[in-house]
Amino acid sequence: MRQEVRCELMPFLKEADEKKREQFAEYFKDAPQWLLEEFRIEKIKKDMLLVKEGEPADTVYYVIKGVVEAADYRVYGVPFNYMKFDKLYAFGGMEFMTDEDVYRTNLWAATDCVVIKLPRTVFKKWMYTDIHAMKYEAKQICEYLLAEGRNSRLFLFMQGADRLALFLVDHYKKYHKDGCLEISAGRQSLADETGLCLRSVNRSIKKFYEEGLITKKGQKILISKEQYSELRKIVEKKIDLS
Repeated sequence: MRQEVRCELMPFLKEADEKKREQFAEYFKDAPQWLLEEFRIEKIKKDMLLVKEGEPADTVYYVIKGVVEAADYRVYGVPFNYMKFDKLYAFGGMEFMTDEDVYRTNLWAATDCVVIKLPRTVFKKWMYTDIHAMKYEAKQICEYLLAEGRNSRLFLFMQGADRLALFLVDHYKKYHKDGCLEISAGRQSLADETGLCLRSVNRSIKKFYEEGLITKKGQKILISKEQYSELRKIVEKKIDLS
């Protein structure tokens, strides 16, 4: 089916942005009708847990609207948010591909979300009968693993302000609008996402603010295109961003 037809048949797609509608059209372009009929739509409120590590991986989720984050609580019970997903991924698909019976991470809603729920048994049947879907899913997993591995290696050798600068540069590239990035997440959230302690985050933000590398608006952090360029220079002194 063409993307326009899918939007007519699936009203929930109207809530997705253009990028996710395009990804949906590509992902499900050869999907059979019996698969589409198994879709169940659910709204997830911000901060709700979508997937819990260790629970049976019996459902595959697609986030049509909103952003989810992966969190690891294994180290002293402290959350480390190591990946933010704003693309259309099959959460639970990796567990299927690797024959895992339980989810291997925690996923929570960073914003209000609209998700498609698909039973794993149905997802499995589809993968085994659609080579395009299997290849696309494998590509998505490889891209994710490459990005996660690269970020983990970079964070491993960067400390304090340099690590926060890398996080801000990466965030700007992904989420800026009209040349400006607005971060409304609290300091603790930044600590969780960078693996830094709260004290280091506060010290680094103060440093960047005094040096004019960020702008503060209430509890929000704003980064302009010019500030992004200066932050990028700091990071490039440590690593190659090409």
